[in-house]
This record gives sequence, structure tokens and C-alpha cells, in this order.
Amino acid sequence: MAILAVVTASLATSCSEPTVADTVTAADGQTFDLSAEQKGRVETPKVDAIAALVPAPIRERGVLRVTGNVGSTPPLDFYATDNATIIGSEVDVSHLIGDVLGLRVETSNADWAQNFVRIDSGEADAFISNVTVTEERKEKYDFATYRLDNLALEAPADSTWVYHDRKDIAGKRIGVSSGTNQEQLLVDWNAQNAADGLTPAEIVYYQNNADYYLALASKRIDGYLGPNPSAVYHSASAKETKILATYSGGGDALQGEIAVLTKKGNGLVEAVNQALNQVIQNGAYRRALDRWGLGGEAVAASQINPPGLPKKA
Repeated sequence: MAILAVVTASLATSCSEPTVADTVTAADGQTFDLSAEQKGRVETPKVDAIAALVPAPIRERGVLRVTGNVGSTPPLDFYATDNATIIGSEVDVSHLIGDVLGLRVETSNADWAQNFVRIDSGEADAFISNVTVTEERKEKYDFATYRLDNLALEAPADSTWVYHDRKDIAGKRIGVSSGTNQEQLLVDWNAQNAADGLTPAEIVYYQNNADYYLALASKRIDGYLGPNPSAVYHSASAKETKILATYSGGGDALQGEIAVLTKKGNGLVEAVNQALNQVIQNGAYRRALDRWGLGGEAVAASQINPPGLPKKA
């Protein structure tokens, strides 16, 4: 995973220009802009032929309503230093899509499960927030991929736990966010370990980063399985945790992929897919990922509904 090591920075109310307090500086000198203004966000031109593919109700509205699950840790989606504006790599991807489609992007925050409800009801057009393609989700939603899905097992910095493979989770307390592909991975590992006669891990559920960070720091859990980008950023900046291992979000047999989720069959996914391939080809996509240290998770092309994480047994 090509994300840069990060050092701690203090946060303050944002100003018209990013200040030292609005930034986090990586070990090699790259600066991450945490301000609400995001003047360094990558932009790209509208492409009329692709914009014409947008379903009429959305095109006439002129707004792409994007819902997500905002965390407290960069670089995916999080609040800027004004504690109100949602920024991050996922937001930048949303804006690139909106640029190509000629739509203003409106972002909002919801609990993980509520995001699916928003898509179902039509309250939101796209769920863009580190969503992994799964076979079960494909039955109800369409996907356009834009990033590789990698996970990390994060533990307290002074933990003596040595991890080699899934057997080493036996008897441990491991945190995870409910309804995610990493939860399914833990459940699958527990089932395999049970078949081998091993004690299952105790799965502890958290819905926001602050809670599991506190649990790790106080050692109420042995580890947390979550998105690798957030784990790398947090372990490097807070100095309270370390990464024991990384995995594909799709498990041993499949490289997981992160995708834009839309309502199945409404036609929006085709426009999103072509918009993503446009910015991949013109270089704006890679510049946007590199801005957050995520160039190592770039995909060569966006795909619609590729093979996803298998259904639960």
C-alpha cells in the first residue's frame, strides 16, 4: 500500500488559506491539506457525451447527491478543521465524477447501514465511502469500481501479538464495523478456525473511529480490522497503534475493489463508469489519489459490477 507515513499535527479552525495547523506533513515532506477550502483539489472538464448518459431526473436537478460514512481519520472521508466540511480522497473522487458529468456534488453523512437506505429511497444518488463490491450487494445495487480494497489489522503499539495467518485470531477480541466486508472476513476466519478446533475470536462492533481508537489505546480489544488507508494514517500519526498485517478486502482468493454504489438498473452507473474511465485516462484520477497518498490503490480501469466478495455461507 503506497500511503505515506504521517506525523502528528495540531488542528485549528480553518482560514481562507491552508495554514500549518490545517495540515499534516508526511515523512518525505508531502503535506495533506485538512482545511475546508481544499484549494488543491484536482479538477477536470465536463465531457458532454458522458454527461448525456446521466438519468434525466439527476441531469435536470444539476446535483449529484453523494452519501457517505464520515470518519475522524484521514484520508478517506472526514471533517475538515472547521468540523463541518466533509473532505478526503472519497470526496475528491466524487467531485471528479461530478466535473465530468457537469453536476454539482452535494455530500452528506450517515451511519453505514443508513447509506443503503438513502440509496433505496432515492434520497441519495451514489454511496461513495470505501464501499467494497460484494456478490450480495450486487443483487440490489450497481457498482463502478475506482480503487483497490485493502484491509489492515491494527493493534496497540506495545502489543506482543505476533500474527502469521487467520489462526492467530483465535481467542482474541477484535473490533470491526458492522455490515462491512471486513466483518464478513472475520466471520469467515472464525468459521475456518472452528473447523480446525480453535477458539473463535470475539468480534466487537464499533460504528465510529474514535470509539475503536479508544478501545485499542485502553487495550479493551486486541486488534481492529478496518480500511488500510485509515490504519496507516492513524498508526503513524497517533503513535498509539501498529499494523500487524494487511489483506485484500476480498479475502485470499480475490483482490477486493472499492466502488461507487448506485441504485440497480437506474442507468446512473454507466455514466459514473465512463466518468471514472475519463479521469483515469486524462490523469486527474491518479493526481487525486496521490494527493492523499493512495496512488498504490489505483485501478487501471473502472469496471461495472465485477466479481465481488462471495456471499456469506
